[in-house]
Amino acid sequence: MPDAARISGLLDLSGRVACVTGASSGLGRRAATVLAAAGARVIGVARRADVLDAWRSEVAGETAAVAHDLSDRTSVPALAEKVAAPFGAPDIVVHAAGINTRQTADDVTAEGWDATLNLNLAIPFFLSQKLVPAMKEKGWGRIVTFASLQTTRAFPGGLAYGASKGGIAQLTRAMAEAWSRHGVNANAIGPGFFRTELTAPVFADPERAARNAAQTCIGRNGEPEDIDGPLLFLCSAASAYVTGQVLMVDGGFTAK
Repeated sequence: MPDAARISGLLDLSGRVACVTGASSGLGRRAATVLAAAGARVIGVARRADVLDAWRSEVAGETAAVAHDLSDRTSVPALAEKVAAPFGAPDIVVHAAGINTRQTADDVTAEGWDATLNLNLAIPFFLSQKLVPAMKEKGWGRIVTFASLQTTRAFPGGLAYGASKGGIAQLTRAMAEAWSRHGVNANAIGPGFFRTELTAPVFADPERAARNAAQTCIGRNGEPEDIDGPLLFLCSAASAYVTGQVLMVDGGFTAK
């Protein structure tokens, strides 16, 4: 018979420390809030200190905020120290910060390309690399990156973004191969169309939003709470034997 206490505690994050980038808005904010509700001590990272403070005022649980420009790759070592200061080294890191310049293939600039690949792909790796040693020492860690529908699909105006999110799938597999034997699992969540600051241009067009909803198997676009269960699964003991995977949370968009 399964042990009832173990089963009931699979999603409990009490005693864990979680770092969430992009915690000031969108799915990053939702992720930070949900992890705090599950018992983790959460450090939210984003550029806007005032918005992080507003998030903290609304959330139950132990939280801290680190205002930091994630686009500055040279500052990653300093950031790793900052996020470890409030509660100790994180056991969990969720990389939700991202950018989409929405430049068409003919209009992609070197600056837009570099900014997109840096924030969406390079920063998740280099910050994870700095945080993993402490996870290895404990023999337990969770890395969750954010993939996208564009991890496997090509959308107009999304060449650089799609390239970065295609890279996230392989980065996730490579980090899993490197670190999972030490108890550090790496997985990705691939959201469908959720209403966030990043997808505001999509939802500003009701006809386009309706077409996207119709493309799913479920028949609707995502709501913030749809991310809660998959996120908790990948950040908790429930995913002990799951690593190197991209879990699409898209209502079946990519199944059609």
